Amino acid sequence: MSLSICLLAAEVAPLSKTGGLADVAGALSKYLATAGHDVRLFTPLYASIDQSRFPMRPIDGLQHVPLQIGPHHYVFSVVTTRLAGSDALVYLIDCPVLYGRPAIYTTDPDEHLRFLAFTRAVLAACQRMRWSPQILHCNDWHTAFGPLFVKAQLASEPLFARTRSVLTIHNIGYQGILGAAAIADLDLGPKSHLLHQDELRAGTINPLRHGILYADAITTVSPTHALEICTDEYGMGLQDSLRMRRDALTGILNGVDYHIWDPRNDRYLPEHYDSDTLSIKTELKRALIERLGLTTSATIPLAGMVSRLASQKGIELMFESLPQVLEWRDLGFVALGSGEPQYERFLAELAQSFPGRVVFRQGYDDELSHWIEAACDMFLMPSLYEPCGLNQMYSLRYGTVPIVRRTGGLADSVEHYVPDTGQGTGIVFNDFNSAALEWALNTALDLYDEPSQWTQMVRNGMARDFSWERQGRRYVEIYRSLISAR
Repeated sequence: MSLSICLLAAEVAPLSKTGGLADVAGALSKYLATAGHDVRLFTPLYASIDQSRFPMRPIDGLQHVPLQIGPHHYVFSVVTTRLAGSDALVYLIDCPVLYGRPAIYTTDPDEHLRFLAFTRAVLAACQRMRWSPQILHCNDWHTAFGPLFVKAQLASEPLFARTRSVLTIHNIGYQGILGAAAIADLDLGPKSHLLHQDELRAGTINPLRHGILYADAITTVSPTHALEICTDEYGMGLQDSLRMRRDALTGILNGVDYHIWDPRNDRYLPEHYDSDTLSIKTELKRALIERLGLTTSATIPLAGMVSRLASQKGIELMFESLPQVLEWRDLGFVALGSGEPQYERFLAELAQSFPGRVVFRQGYDDELSHWIEAACDMFLMPSLYEPCGLNQMYSLRYGTVPIVRRTGGLADSVEHYVPDTGQGTGIVFNDFNSAALEWALNTALDLYDEPSQWTQMVRNGMARDFSWERQGRRYVEIYRSLISAR
């Protein structure tokens, strides 16, 4: 049975992206469309989206639509384009006063209004299209009021009477907390009692908490992380609400879009390879070394990192361990990313301290990120917490051994390699400290010096399947269970 699914995401790859949410929104929509479902993915039309790459078509009846958010009046239109390599449509909410800004996310005082308006505009668009979604699938804090709006204001409408809601938490560290004065912008009227009253008395409104409280189903992006966020250590203040809704909470590991991330067809690589042609990976490594101006040879192990430079990512563990290992072992290192100044400064200084062996590229470069995955021997992800992570799964497919801490999706997707059995796909460490990361780096380098063991570990990882064909079915199972239970 085909389902009608309305997906809301603040970012969608390849149109707009700052993190894994964008990849998941685009890939899940492609899977659902291919599986025959009526999926309509909505996202804002940001000024940063290159419309020359994505031809936009206006939707009849959805042009210059008035929208009231509390005392604020906006006008929006809807345009559509296809996701690359798919028949899946993405619908973009065009409201320049809200989304015509240099960055996807801002620190502007109306940031909450940008995403309240987005959520309301999507619901209004459904009404104007006379389209009745069986599932309203919201993602992260930006759209987390969606389940509350449906229950409080739309459940009596025939169009939404049968709609069930899903909230996916991609990163619980971002909650979009508002001041209590924003209650007027929610425009709940007599239903304001549905807001979390203790927080309201304390002067705040937490969008993510309300999504947790009112969604019919809650998912997060790995089974281990679903357990972690119910604990005081990882719940980020929401653990009480999550424990209360534990029966509605499911962890589903993110899938990988292998049409984009696969060394057998990667559009950025001049040559392609698989587990039987690893010599080509070595040639790509040699080309990357030359391109980046490194002075190491292709026989020396090369580690890589592509990351948002934030405390969550465990960059601080490298402060002591990485210089120590570079001092004593043969190793090259290339990092790509941007974020907090202290981490950018550390990587820049590391490159200065080890010229010809370390390169840091600040910012994001899609092509270079693919090259790092393909040409490096190892990939570093020493995260403090990692709801799912995608780069470790990309690394496995590219034969680039992930070095990860045992947390969240890293624990669910990377198995520590055991030389005695030849089982495992990467190097996994437990403790969040520099000594543990140093142990992991040295363990990887020791295995690199044993070519038969290294090749076995690489091939084990390349054989793993994290495709959306496997992972996407889990979402459909949840959708169907909600519909059958109503």
